[in-house]
Amino acid sequence: MRVYIGFDDTDVKDADRGTGKLARWFEDKLPEGCRLWGVVRQQLLVHDAIPYTSHNSSACVIVDMADVSLLDQLTTKAIEHLERYSFDGSDPGVCVACEGHSSMPELTDFGRSCTRRVVTQREALRAASGVHLSGHGGTDDGIIGATAAVGLTASGWSGRLIEFNGLRNFPDVVPVADLERSDMLVVSLDRNAQVPSPEDLVHTKGWLRPRLWGNRAVVSVKVIANGIWESLGEKQKKADHKGEKGGMDDMPVRCPTFPFGGIAR
Repeated sequence: MRVYIGFDDTDVKDADRGTGKLARWFEDKLPEGCRLWGVVRQQLLVHDAIPYTSHNSSACVIVDMADVSLLDQLTTKAIEHLERYSFDGSDPGVCVACEGHSSMPELTDFGRSCTRRVVTQREALRAASGVHLSGHGGTDDGIIGATAAVGLTASGWSGRLIEFNGLRNFPDVVPVADLERSDMLVVSLDRNAQVPSPEDLVHTKGWLRPRLWGNRAVVSVKVIANGIWESLGEKQKKADHKGEKGGMDDMPVRCPTFPFGGIAR
């Protein structure tokens, strides 16, 4: 069974790590019977009404779980991990949902809304009805991004993988065959839609980050010479800190009365 674990709003300005790194570290905390499939970064709306640290992104850990009886243990470990590694002054939240849950359509719709408009904690709680959603400090605004991360990732068509089959260990120039042996599909986005050959080379610019397309890790490339390709995208510097630290604000007012921290909502 596949499980989606969303983390958000765990860092503060000048922190030495962000939510993506916290999510990647969770692999070491997985209980026996659980295996990491990948970690996906999701980009949410950047707006003047939304406090964020650098990019307003959240992260989702995708776990393959041997038995549904492990879900409570996995959720507890996710909470412990979040509380250990999130920074004082942040507004951390976590969402955990299994594939096929009846709330998945609402979670995905909510996640897409978070890329287009300012949303509220109340909306997150409504979308996550029946799955685990909890806040663990500050304003608890992190429940918004955590919920969005689960919904967008579960759709199979959003985000980029920041952990997947050792992607950080590949050299800057790598044969297509090596990527595909690691279950990364290399897809041409050039005008003629050529098909890369196994012996062709891909220049990753030191930043291999496949997209999550069709529930696959897809390396999108463009041709730069015969048998030579370049992956799309590259590492960018963090944006300037925007406003007060936090996740997505409740707008126009906060809703502080919800009792966060329970195992299921």
